[in-house]
Amino acid sequence: MIEPMFKKIQCICAGFIFCVLGSGPVLAQNWPTGPIHLIVPFQAGGSTDFIARTLAQRLSERVQQPVIVENKPGANGTVGASYVAKTAADGLNLLLVQAGYASNASLYKSNTFDPVKDLAPVSLLASGPLVLTVNVALPVKNVRELIALAKAKPGEINFGSAGTGSLPHLAPELFNLMAGTKMTHIPYKGSGPALNDVIGGQVPVYYMNLVLSLPYLKAGKLKALAVTSPTRSAIAPDIPTLAESGLPGYDMSTWYGLLVTSKTPKPVVNKISQELAAVLHESAMTEKFYSDGVSVVASTPEQFNDFLMQETAKFAKIIQSAGIKASE
Repeated sequence: MIEPMFKKIQCICAGFIFCVLGSGPVLAQNWPTGPIHLIVPFQAGGSTDFIARTLAQRLSERVQQPVIVENKPGANGTVGASYVAKTAADGLNLLLVQAGYASNASLYKSNTFDPVKDLAPVSLLASGPLVLTVNVALPVKNVRELIALAKAKPGEINFGSAGTGSLPHLAPELFNLMAGTKMTHIPYKGSGPALNDVIGGQVPVYYMNLVLSLPYLKAGKLKALAVTSPTRSAIAPDIPTLAESGLPGYDMSTWYGLLVTSKTPKPVVNKISQELAAVLHESAMTEKFYSDGVSVVASTPEQFNDFLMQETAKFAKIIQSAGIKASE
């Protein structure tokens, strides 16, 4: 009586193990099993939204399923991230984040989810520089003159950003730390209002997307002092880097990446990453991304995980040193 019962238990356990371990490859082979929801945790119209909609169209064509872009803004991207963290483990809800995402673990201690444990990296999609711009009336022609002016007027020179913890906030905070200056942060609800006030002269300093800045630079509405990447941009090679303009070692690039809920089986994560890489490496996609000022990366999940850990640690040091609070 005991032996048949034991064999029955063995069969049940074997079936359970097969379901748990065997479901991943099956799901990966069949992915996607339905419409894909690409969650953008910011308002429509920004650079992250542009990347999402560019990617969605071509990915949809490749996998033969609709890819629906949904904007879920709030709290530097944590609202949309929390939503994706709690979705089903089928790889049908993707989260597209930008560089500021790496600051959330330090800024939002009371999150309803853990950005490290509850979300799994899929791919680092692309990266590129920001450009340090100033209002045309600000009496500086280069970075060294901006440093001198900021030191002469501590706390009086303001810089705008798209919100606390965003890259346009952290980039000038790193500038403050490295240059020994004390420029003051003015947070806005989005990049549009911040840009308007910089052009209007209410806030004299702003770090922004390089390509988006070009029309304003050509029209003489803004001045460009430097790019934030370690090397000059091929799009605007005449603009020097911050590293060569008096802040050696300065490096603060913008980037875009994709994550899914950590419950997603690893084979499915790998399949999504492979499909993304195939799309991103198409010449038409590479050119579209380049036109937005970023270069395609298309990393593996493991590479993106390592990169994300490095960025999170770097941003944590900036946030701690500058005393940045999420409620700012």
